[in-house]
Parts: sequence; C-alpha cells; structure tokens
Amino acid sequence: MKLKGSFDAKRLRQREPRNWGARLAAGLSALVATLGVLLAMAGVAGLLGNYSALAELNANRPLSVILTVVGLLLLYLGVRLWRRSRIRLRRGHGLNLSPHLMKKHD
Repeated sequence: MKLKGSFDAKRLRQREPRNWGARLAAGLSALVATLGVLLAMAGVAGLLGNYSALAELNANRPLSVILTVVGLLLLYLGVRLWRRSRIRLRRGHGLNLSPHLMKKHD
C-alpha cells in the first residue's frame, strides 16, 4: 500500500485529556498546606511567648492554641488533597489491565 504525503500517524492515536483541574487542585492544596505551616508556626511562637513581635499572641494563650490547631488542620488537609491530586495526575488513561496480566520484571 502506498502512503500519501498527507498521512499523519498521530491522528491514529487518541489524544490524552488535559489534567488542568488536577494541576490546579495540586497547586491550591500546596498553598493550603503552606498556609497551615505558617499558622502553626505562628501559634507555637505565641505559645512559647518569647517574641516581642507577637505581643498579642503572647498575652492571649487561647488564641495561640486556636492558631496552632487550625494551622495543623490546614496542613493535614493540604497534604491530603495534594496527594490525591498527584495520584490523579499520575494515573494512566490507557488500557485498564489487571496487574497479574502485566509483564513481570524480576
């Protein structure tokens, strides 16, 4: 069979869907985790009470505890969402074969 000049092999393969949603979710969850780390650090610094820049946090212990707990929760939530979005990004959209049917690499 003779190939014509307009033949393009890329047309035979399906285009992979774009994962902008998963990328955006990964970026936002990384920002949430960063905010959680910063809030937790500010809360712990307020609990220690040695920093003059955090005078209000030094005087108000419950506020420091709340900031620490909220920061740790945001950190946990951000890491959890980031891991879930990274799994979605790495998952293949090709054939769904059972693992025991794949080649074994020893």
